[in-house]
Amino acid sequence: MNFKFAKNKSAEVMHLHGYKRMCAIGSFLLIALYCGTSTATTPPNKDAGFADPTKVLRTIFPVAETGFDPAATRDLYSNTINEVVFERLFSYDYLASPARVIPETAAELPEVSADGKNYTIRLKKGIYFSPDDAFKGKKRELTVEDYVYSFKRLMDPKIASSHRWLLEDKIIGLDAYAAKAKKTGKFDYDVKIPGLEIVDKYTLRIHLSRPDFNLPMILSYAAMSAVAREVIEKYQDLQGLAMANPVGTGPYKLTEWVRGSKMVLDANPDYRPVYWDYAASADPADQQIVKAMKGKRMPQIGKVIVNVILEDQSRLLAFQKDEVDLFQLYGGLAPQVMKNGKLKPEFEKKGVQLSRIIDPELTIYYWNMQDPVWGGLSKEKIALRRAVAMAHKVEDEIRIVDNGEAVPLEFPIPPSVVGHDPKYRSSIQYNPAAANALLDQFGYKKGKDGYRTLPDGQPLEITYTAQTESRGKLQAEVWKKTYDSVGIRMKVDFRPFAEILKAEKQCQLTQRISPWIADYPDGDNFMQLFYSKNIHMNNNGCVAIPEYDKLYEASQKLPAGEERDALYHKMARVMEVYSAQRIGYARYRNMLSQARVIGYKKHPVMHVEWTYIDIDKNK
Repeated sequence: MNFKFAKNKSAEVMHLHGYKRMCAIGSFLLIALYCGTSTATTPPNKDAGFADPTKVLRTIFPVAETGFDPAATRDLYSNTINEVVFERLFSYDYLASPARVIPETAAELPEVSADGKNYTIRLKKGIYFSPDDAFKGKKRELTVEDYVYSFKRLMDPKIASSHRWLLEDKIIGLDAYAAKAKKTGKFDYDVKIPGLEIVDKYTLRIHLSRPDFNLPMILSYAAMSAVAREVIEKYQDLQGLAMANPVGTGPYKLTEWVRGSKMVLDANPDYRPVYWDYAASADPADQQIVKAMKGKRMPQIGKVIVNVILEDQSRLLAFQKDEVDLFQLYGGLAPQVMKNGKLKPEFEKKGVQLSRIIDPELTIYYWNMQDPVWGGLSKEKIALRRAVAMAHKVEDEIRIVDNGEAVPLEFPIPPSVVGHDPKYRSSIQYNPAAANALLDQFGYKKGKDGYRTLPDGQPLEITYTAQTESRGKLQAEVWKKTYDSVGIRMKVDFRPFAEILKAEKQCQLTQRISPWIADYPDGDNFMQLFYSKNIHMNNNGCVAIPEYDKLYEASQKLPAGEERDALYHKMARVMEVYSAQRIGYARYRNMLSQARVIGYKKHPVMHVEWTYIDIDKNK
């Protein structure tokens, strides 16, 4: 591999000269290591057959799913199902650290032009969708046209996908056509888009309006999965979504679904031969995983049963009664199972396994910037938000709600993500005395009852929205103490998770704790959360600050590195000045598995690892 580096002021810009592999050489691509081989290169392990139907993995979702259309699914848990039913052009190496992009349905990594604007992607031949009535009894092969169709759906105004930001202002001709469709009310999927050139049924060229150094990672995200047009047109609702009929080319297919209660997935018998072939990272435990799994055809597990259990204690009890093989141990339960980040002896003796990482996650506390009381950029509104931000002690919330199973953050980009700065210190620090003084200064006076009014004398109250589960109730209690400490009334609005997501997208909530787990491990995925064009998509606080937008747009023209990092620092300061939100924390992800589960390791980016693990039926 040969790379040419060109000086660009304070940063080095990587120009990729049509080579199929892109390695992270240089300081600006610390995570996206575009090197590796297909998983189908190792000869099969003759002792490990394909998808044994008697191998059953039982797991849990802590909240209800919302549906299974990649263009529309926003929540982590529904996307977990999407990730194994559908496939992307690229995926991630199971064990590589830092995370590394590898081909999934693509035959190889992309060829990239010298200017970084043109990607040539070749598809593997002989990949087929699961049989469905939509195909009228014919075998339906995956082609690049399916990806083009799927990408177009993200930009269809009728669908109003919250994922359209992944492609906006990037692919030549796509935005212009989406704008036209918005005016005419019709998105014609047969219209050719110059930036999505179908060379032949197995070759796609993507022509970008500007270089996008994260494109391979974006193409690895669940929203970029291939769906079949026939399936969508057969099952779509009035909005053009097919949330209840997922048909993909992935290793599993959904065979049973009781909404909000249970999902059953069977291994896809038509899934092409793919063999476990990953090298150990620096983690010593990886050697055992490689020894147990290398050469096995994937998936090994024939059936996955997912039950929705809302209450923390009920989930742990199901695991202790051996009714569950794999589940996430949230912080509220951690003291019952763990001590000092390790399993207690009684669980170790039973062979229980723990896989523990800090999630590439940012949890923020936002105030709706369109709210008539709490939003806006005037000095008194900024003072109000800033005062509450200063009155909230993140460490107390971590201790009370998560039993210490999280790390406080000062910078919007979390650890293990490119662009994270562990030395950054926010200008907003816990100081309730200063918070009260600030409110006094800007006319938020306390009445005889001890609660403040607006500067015009009208009552001041905040409506805080939380999930109905126990975690949401604990969070509400913590925030009630915060608001009481500065003399502001707080009303709690408890709602189911799916309802919160819907209202949030429409800027209808005043305040909420909002977690974001990386779609891809680059700082751009977090800084876009506050970009005004992403309101009604990922900008849950509905923030529109022109200064921030200008800096964000400039950052998108740069590769990862010092020059982009400098912009990220300025953007973080802008957000602190306007106090549109308070940076919170990133949680530990503690995944517990029974002794019979083989090869499990929590991946930092992929939602789910079912395809890569095995079950020992003798345990």
